[in-house]
Amino acid sequence: MLRPQDGPTRERRSLGGLWRLRLDPEGAGRTEGWWRSPLTAAVDIPVPASYNDIFPDATVRDHVGDAWYQTSVWAPARWAGERIVLRFDAATHRATAWINDTEVVTHEGGYTPFEADVTAHLRPGAENRVTVVVNNELTWESIPPGRIEERSDGRRTQRYFHDFFNYAGLHRPVWLYTTPRTHISDITVATGFEATTGVVDYRVDSTGEADTVRVALRDASGAEVATATGAVGTLRVPDVHPWAPGDGYLYELVATLSDTSGDIVDDYRQSVGVRTVETRGKQFLINGNPFYFKGFGKHEDAAVRGRGHDDVLMVHDFALLEWTGANSFRTSHYPYAEEVLDYADRHGVVVIDETAAVGLNLNIGGGVFKSGKVTTFSSDTIGERAQRTHLQAIRELVARDKNHPSVVLWSLANEPDNVQPEARDYFAPLAAETRRLDPTRPVAYVNALMGSPDQCAVTDLFDVVLLNRYYGWYFGPDDLAAAETELEAELRQWAERHDKPIVITEYGADTYPGLHSAVPSPWTEEYQTELLDVYHRVFDRVDAVVGEQIWHFADFATAPGVFRVDGNKKGVFTRERRPKSAAFSLRARWRKAD
Repeated sequence: MLRPQDGPTRERRSLGGLWRLRLDPEGAGRTEGWWRSPLTAAVDIPVPASYNDIFPDATVRDHVGDAWYQTSVWAPARWAGERIVLRFDAATHRATAWINDTEVVTHEGGYTPFEADVTAHLRPGAENRVTVVVNNELTWESIPPGRIEERSDGRRTQRYFHDFFNYAGLHRPVWLYTTPRTHISDITVATGFEATTGVVDYRVDSTGEADTVRVALRDASGAEVATATGAVGTLRVPDVHPWAPGDGYLYELVATLSDTSGDIVDDYRQSVGVRTVETRGKQFLINGNPFYFKGFGKHEDAAVRGRGHDDVLMVHDFALLEWTGANSFRTSHYPYAEEVLDYADRHGVVVIDETAAVGLNLNIGGGVFKSGKVTTFSSDTIGERAQRTHLQAIRELVARDKNHPSVVLWSLANEPDNVQPEARDYFAPLAAETRRLDPTRPVAYVNALMGSPDQCAVTDLFDVVLLNRYYGWYFGPDDLAAAETELEAELRQWAERHDKPIVITEYGADTYPGLHSAVPSPWTEEYQTELLDVYHRVFDRVDAVVGEQIWHFADFATAPGVFRVDGNKKGVFTRERRPKSAAFSLRARWRKAD
């Protein structure tokens, strides 16, 4: 799915700003037809943003069910005759939208875009009503999963199995945009090298009748370096400037459709970074060179705005990544806004791109393993319906992010149950479909501690071993000597059993900012720093480890409760992005490594 853009044949209009919001826990709006008229009893709500923390009201924060958004937009009269599309970059976790009185689209999944051709329903040169109902309920069929509990007092509560707050709403931009009736519908690129020549294989998909497809590749100065004719082909770039970690060099592919008279019908511009990714034994290679991941797990999370995209915060976060010396991050635990990946492309930051499949493990609660064993994969819990939803989430993720050079690895799930035999039946089709959709990138999933090298039923399905490990925190807190011994022993087992690169995608300790102790103890800044030092000593001794991504970049919100003190505090930055002591220790390590 191509993103909206302005150009010679296209125009876009942001629908960001203040909309009207009305919560609907009883679901009355669908039967009463709230989309047919202006919302009553509604309040102003900013878009994009989560709605949960905007108002000092627990019923808003903890709302379960439908939330109705509505705005009015004038469509320019010049749009008459054009194809007009309504696009949502994300609506968490599902949505149905109307233009005026007509339903135009419905979508499942909270972190990938969806759109509808509304040409027949939008009135150019007039005011139009846009209504969307967003639903935040998680079930055994959704990704991520959850369940709704009915209380004796009639209230409905949401239970979910992931350790971050279930923010909801229109988290990302909403657009109206135009294309010609005959238009480019998709572009796919795959890149490689022949010595110093860059090779760009491309495919341009189009809708409608066009006589000629032409593509041109321009370098960063705008100079044309390669051209071709045809919907499918190959461009060769002598003395190519590769995209590489720390060097986000981008070419621009310009695709045009022309009619029989040679006039341009449609035009689209796609950024291209020429690079390769592969695993070879225990190495992870970018452009044939061994790469070591240094970075974090991150969340789209901030005070007040929740998971709403914010360019100001995005640029600041990337500046802090650079300050620490980080070269990568994981989109834990869902696809991030496309603006984030664009920025990573331009700045040479490496990304592990993850689906929203978190919480597929009923034996974990808040990062801690529960006593006893519960069946995760079954017809009554996470079964075939969830697998279908998961497959669609993978298809939408790959379709959206396939052309981003920063994305080097697909992560299909975070900490799923990987021990019970049914896990293999669940994940084998997912891994196979991902490779079919994109044979150019490795595929992985993130392993929790219960899945040791001799217990995990699915490791051989994947290309990279991604491990979340919490020795010295959830397991053996306040015993860093034991943590060092146990971590090294396990990592060596992984290295001996599997000829795959290992990336530690989570490790760390909750740390309350400003809490200090002469003798490091849990929750102090000193303990966080020393725990990270322990892990780093081990990583440096195990050659199969090709990356370290700390949990977490910044403190983030979780469901209220006594287990978390104002959220998860494992960040090396506070939620306000103030550094803890560990941030300076990391900066010394990662910048020295450069």
